[in-house]
Order: sequence, then C-alpha cells, then structure tokens
Amino acid sequence: MMNSNTWQLLKHIPHGLLETTAKDLHQILDKPTLLHLPGRRQSSVFVSVLLHGNEDTGWQAMQQLLQHYQTHTLPRDLLLLIGNVDAAREGLRCLPEQPDYNRVWPGGSAADGPEQQMMQDITDYARQQNLAMSVDIHNNTGLNPHYACINQLEQRFFHLATLFSRTLVYFIKPIGVQSLAFAPLCPAVTIECGPVGTQFGIQHAQEFINACLHLNEWPDHPVAAHDMDLFHTVGVIKIPSSINFDVGNNASEVCFDADLDHLNFRELPINTPLATVHTEQRPVLEVWDEQGRECAADYFKVENQTLITCNTFMPSMFTLDTRIIRQDCLGYIMERLPHS
Repeated sequence: MMNSNTWQLLKHIPHGLLETTAKDLHQILDKPTLLHLPGRRQSSVFVSVLLHGNEDTGWQAMQQLLQHYQTHTLPRDLLLLIGNVDAAREGLRCLPEQPDYNRVWPGGSAADGPEQQMMQDITDYARQQNLAMSVDIHNNTGLNPHYACINQLEQRFFHLATLFSRTLVYFIKPIGVQSLAFAPLCPAVTIECGPVGTQFGIQHAQEFINACLHLNEWPDHPVAAHDMDLFHTVGVIKIPSSINFDVGNNASEVCFDADLDHLNFRELPINTPLATVHTEQRPVLEVWDEQGRECAADYFKVENQTLITCNTFMPSMFTLDTRIIRQDCLGYIMERLPHS
C-alpha cells in the first residue's frame, strides 16, 4: 500500500467498498484512491471515476463489474482511480475550495498545488504498469447521446472509442484533463454516459469496460468512415462573470430557453434563438477557440433583445444547470470532421 497526504494506492478491495454508494465512499476511503487489481494478463486498463463528485455512473458501473469478478479472475490488470470522494459526499462536481479534478492532470495550465502533484504521481505510477488503454467515465447534465471523446486522430483511438459509441468527439481543449494526459501513453478515451441515475448509462459503461478488459489486440484494419460520426470541438462557450443569467427566468439579464439542451448534437442554422437579453452589456457570451482566441462574434449576436446564432454549428453539452454553467461552461461548439 502506498500513501501520501492526498491519495493512496491499494492492491486489494477494502471490505464493504463494492456495496457503498458514491455519497458514502468517504466512510471507507478518506482520500482519492487508486486500486491496482491483478488479472490474468499484466497489461493494464486504467479507469477513472468520480473525477467529478456528482457524476456517479462510472462508480456504479465499476461496482457491478467488480462484484462479478469477485468470483472470477480479471482478464487483465485493472487500475481504478476513485477520485473526488469529498465532493461525492456532498453531491458536488467539486468543493468550493477545490480545483476541478479533471483540469489538474499533467499538461494543464493550473498553478502547481497538491491536486496537480497527486495527478502527476498517479500518472507516473500508471506509466510503469504496461498500459493497454485508459478510460475516464463521466456523466453530463444536458440531453446528449452517449459519446466518446478522443485527443488523437489515430486508429487505435478510433477502435477504442467506437467500442462505446459511433459518435466521437475530438478535442485538444480544455487542457489538464485525464484523457489528454494519458493519450501519449496509450489509447485513451473519455466516455460520456448521459445523465446521472439512468440504468442504461451504468450498464453501457460496465459493458464497455468489460470489453476493454477482454480486448486482446487492436484490429489491423482502420475503422470505416460509415461506422463513426466524428466531430471536432472548436470552441468552448462561457458566460462573463459580470452577466446575470438564468434558464427560463425572464427576470435575469440573459434568460436562456428552457429547452436549450434539446439542441445538443443538432446542426443549428443561422438565426437560431437561444436566449432573451435584457442588458446592454456586450458580449453576453464568450467563445474561446483552440488557440485561446475569443471569437464569440463568429457564432452569436444579439438582435431585438434575442441572442441568436450567426453561423452554422453543432453544440454539445448545453446544460440547464446554472451551477455547472458557472463552474465550467455553457457548452461546446463542434463541427463535423471528415474521416477517410
């Protein structure tokens, strides 16, 4: 067992862990914990869950999977990172005094701190374990299909991602995320399993991880273009801190439509309305592209007190959760990426 002030390494499953909800994990694990569990093959699958404490589908999926393997040997070594147990206790993405646990991995721009050092240490340990692949499991708050995110346009990444979904999203921003840190080490994906609390999301994640554990080798052939829908995230949409906003509340300076999340993964034509605007302050949205350029004017404008699109694009992860919007973002701008 390895311990530090911020995280611990265990090579066994503590008693009662597989029967404990995310909210009660702190009663067994007092800090982020990496479980290193042996399997028949000494090539490891790395899985991270609860990097956001309010997204527990990954934990429930791994609980069910490991309950099965209590009476069977794992097909290969498993490295399971159980992340922000303190935030999970409160049902929050992260605690107010904490950084986002999926923005502090190696390669990020956040100032050095204990969380950054923790993720560096975990990455260094994983690097030594003959990594076969890496999976980070997440939920999202808006209406989105299940999809997989990749950070390299390479066939092994395509094969891994399409085991989960034919819908793939390629991104290189934001930095400091788990999949970007592990992409130089092995094929790495982030899987988005829809809203918290859906049995389909839990089952889908469990089946995917089980498939990863059984995957013996990467196919020689490329993934056919007709077997995946590939998108590229070209910008992140944020709301300036000086703007008062809400969803469905017309008394706010910017009132977003109550069905905003129904627009996710749909091609939005020019002049699509998104919000009612009751302020003269501009801009009411910011869009930051991969080069760090602010480019909201390329996508949005305000006409007759209505925020509308001025370019065609496809959004993802539009959410109605104002806390998440303020902590992270309103959503992302994507475009189709040709694949041959």
